[in-house]
Amino acid sequence: MREQHPDVDAEYCVPVASVNDIVTARLQGRALAERLGFSAGEATLVATAISELARNIVQYAGNGDIVLRSTTNGTRRGIVVVARDRGPGISDLKLAVRSGYSTSGGLGLGLPGVRRIVDDFQIVSNREDGTTVTVTKWRF
Repeated sequence: MREQHPDVDAEYCVPVASVNDIVTARLQGRALAERLGFSAGEATLVATAISELARNIVQYAGNGDIVLRSTTNGTRRGIVVVARDRGPGISDLKLAVRSGYSTSGGLGLGLPGVRRIVDDFQIVSNREDGTTVTVTKWRF
């Protein structure tokens, strides 16, 4: 039987519709990463990925959710971040995850940057369902 840790094993859902919600999601993600034993640097990477994903929700879809949960793979612990919205979807996924591409003209990480700083990256997007990005960062 798996030992349960209520402060770590719970799933957290942060509704995202404004800049303030981006900050809340980032703080929740950093706190969970720290409880999972991530180093300060690793926790910062998790928080950075969450910030970028939440910013994309606000900018392109208007609202959505960031879901945070712990995961294990053998003896490794990690954090899973799911960013989901019901927006218009991404018309060209290959272009959107290509390094150097930006639709906003900004210098943010964008999806390519998120993909670089996490260990696992998956994106699904279409006009009917919006966009869901699932990333995992493993503790090393």
